[in-house]
Amino acid sequence: MSAMSSVVDMLLVGGGDEGGPRLSALERAAVTSAVIMHCETEVEGERRWARLRARRRKAMQPPTCEGLDSIAICDAVFEALYRWASSETYESSTCSFGIGRASGLVAVRDVTAALLSMYREKVAWPTGVRKAVVLRAFADKGFLNCHGCIDCTHIYIDKPTNAAPEDYYDRKRRFSVVAQVVVDLDLCVLDVFVGYPGSCHDVRVIHLSSLWSRAAAGELFTGPPVLLPFQVHTNGYLLADNGYPLSEWMVVPYGATAQTPFEARFDNKQKTARGAVERAFGRLKGMWRLFLGSHKTNMETLPQQFVVVCILLNILIDAGIPFNENLLWEVDANEFAVEWILGSSAHPGLCAWKLLRGKRSCCVKRWRSE
Repeated sequence: MSAMSSVVDMLLVGGGDEGGPRLSALERAAVTSAVIMHCETEVEGERRWARLRARRRKAMQPPTCEGLDSIAICDAVFEALYRWASSETYESSTCSFGIGRASGLVAVRDVTAALLSMYREKVAWPTGVRKAVVLRAFADKGFLNCHGCIDCTHIYIDKPTNAAPEDYYDRKRRFSVVAQVVVDLDLCVLDVFVGYPGSCHDVRVIHLSSLWSRAAAGELFTGPPVLLPFQVHTNGYLLADNGYPLSEWMVVPYGATAQTPFEARFDNKQKTARGAVERAFGRLKGMWRLFLGSHKTNMETLPQQFVVVCILLNILIDAGIPFNENLLWEVDANEFAVEWILGSSAHPGLCAWKLLRGKRSCCVKRWRSE
């Protein structure tokens, strides 16, 4: 109302410039009434929008939720999910919910802590019936006693200010944090270890993880030993790429230049089965796009947030909710739909289609980057 008061004062004085024409009393009254009416309309519009948001929040609440506290909880959950799914900054995402940046930070922090507290068991090493299902799925692919696939992915971040930037500068010349993930053939996350700087190699990350110590202590692979086709006895193992060390519980490709037919067939089967972890990364980052591109983050809370989206991924898989593959595509400035390549520093040049303005059809164009 202070702005309206200044306008009214100016009108009563007569004009903004000295010596300017003065309004008559009738004209001043008409302008003042118009300004007051405009301000009242704006206020009423804001109130109407607030009531609409409240009704929407109420409609989205579970039937058992009642009271103002439940509304605040729903708002916090919506803000956290929107932040992770949209990859928008706090300044932008909080505007969509009519809250400030500080409130958005608190909402994400509280929801992260709540999900870790209530659903941490959703990311766990399989046991019992679940273990039997996982082993059977890999056995059908030709890998007896296999418990999962392991690989690392990089979470790209802006240059950190509260840590040594050179530690986070990876081999692709970007700042990142490493996340080590184990998945099954259903793309469910069985184990996640995240937080080390992007300059760390996969071998160092696994040596620092609890997965390595638990495997060495015999806590993970406890089944009866089986004889693999290449005459190796094992109680259980993971499929990994050549970036990982050879061990009794990790099977990597032969990778030789001159391979025998058996080695070539094995490497092809191993690569096909191990592709589950790459598909899991695609689903994880495509659905929770905050972790797809580079973003500004708090280094202390990033690991917890990544674990939470792994939990949410498993919940969605258990619920049978399908993944929309279109989430891995986006339209660039030239109106080309380009597919994200996970772990790359730029958009790929393998396949793109030109979107026709105002039409649903599209022209497919394949090209290769040089």
